[in-house]
Amino acid sequence: MAYNNLIARVELTHVSFGEVASIIGECGGDIISIDMISSSGTTSVRDITISVKDVEEQKVLDCLRATKGVRVINVSDRTFLAHLGGKISTNTKIPIKNRDDLSRVYTPGVARVCAAIHEDEKKAYSLTIKRNTVAVVTDGSAVLGLGDIGPLAAAPVMEGKAMLFKQLADVDAFPICLDTQDTEEIIRSIKNIAPIFGGINLEDISSPRCFEIEARLSEELDIPIFHDDQHGTAVVVLAGLLNALKVVGKQIEDVRVVVNGIGAAGVAICKMLLNAGVTKLVPVDKDGAITYGAKYDYPMWQWLAEQEQVESQKGSLKEVIQGADVFIGVSRGNILTAEDIQKMAEDRIVFAMANPDPEIAPEEALEHVRVFATGRSDYPNQINNVLVFPGIYRGALDCRASAINEPMKLAAARAIASVVTDTELDEQYIIPSIFNETVVSKVRYAVIEAAIITGVARRIPPEFR
Repeated sequence: MAYNNLIARVELTHVSFGEVASIIGECGGDIISIDMISSSGTTSVRDITISVKDVEEQKVLDCLRATKGVRVINVSDRTFLAHLGGKISTNTKIPIKNRDDLSRVYTPGVARVCAAIHEDEKKAYSLTIKRNTVAVVTDGSAVLGLGDIGPLAAAPVMEGKAMLFKQLADVDAFPICLDTQDTEEIIRSIKNIAPIFGGINLEDISSPRCFEIEARLSEELDIPIFHDDQHGTAVVVLAGLLNALKVVGKQIEDVRVVVNGIGAAGVAICKMLLNAGVTKLVPVDKDGAITYGAKYDYPMWQWLAEQEQVESQKGSLKEVIQGADVFIGVSRGNILTAEDIQKMAEDRIVFAMANPDPEIAPEEALEHVRVFATGRSDYPNQINNVLVFPGIYRGALDCRASAINEPMKLAAARAIASVVTDTELDEQYIIPSIFNETVVSKVRYAVIEAAIITGVARRIPPEFR
């Protein structure tokens, strides 16, 4: 259960603070701090910081408003305060203090730099922000668990993404929130802004349009295109699975894997598992298992149905999970029970990644599985794609890769898995923290190495020469 810290500014008239504190406690709140704003005779104004479960926040406020002598003037919380004015800004590298500075960074001096790039466009990488800048592009159609909320409402997520790029990998990223959900218009818009960017990170674009948008842009642009909801999730899932298999002593080519939820992330996970060596795969969506040899209208399901590693057994999730070694869920909460999990093979691995509620409650699953992971931060083994995109882009930009291909993604997964040493590895620790400082450097190195081997690197960093 998530907790929020809210700040309530209240005016108290002919009522004691002790009485107000008791009411807050009875309604589920815990007072963290009190700041006196003003006091005059029988009236005082205070800011009360209250820790409260998110589901009980409104209850606490309703209790305060219903109390005689209490007027709630304003309510805010630390999350909203952190977003005031946005979370990112631009800064200059060179101060402009006099006319000479101005003439070098702007007219007339800048004209010589423009002419040099016009003569050789490759110089844009050394003479502009292109070499270290990524566009974080969304249409707001599939934002977190909120769905289609539009480009403006998606902006805080994109800003947060840009912050993570900068803090974790020193990549300059900027949110681009497009006011269209037309596939062709999105592709055209991104192509038109692409010249100044070294890469495009697609974010929170709904399936199935996201597949065509990424595929077309990858074909038509010569910079890395990466749909993080697909590939970031797939990479970190594989990293976790590689280590989970070590814990239980199984080989990836021997295990039977059930993947539930075959949307953008689910398809990418299936592809990544097949590339990593899985030979027994059961993709499942709301209508049941997607089976080898069957016919489907949805192109990505049809692609899966043509892969020999996909099983031909039909059935619902509760039927096909029987005998599985691994369950990976990117679907919806509370669709499995302990009884379902117990039908799996011994030494069960369960990645229940639906948010905010996993496919099975951790409390219900833990005693029946060997390794359990979720997408949540309040349980061990958080499967979080923040482990992926900073290092992948740091590597792709440093070698000026023309694409992010499958070998680069596989290399990134293995690099993330390698951060957890054999002495550290156990059921409770199969994936490193996003704050582990070695993650980005290891992923960067592995991605550059794979880019060089596969021929998509257009620059060889010094440590590889």
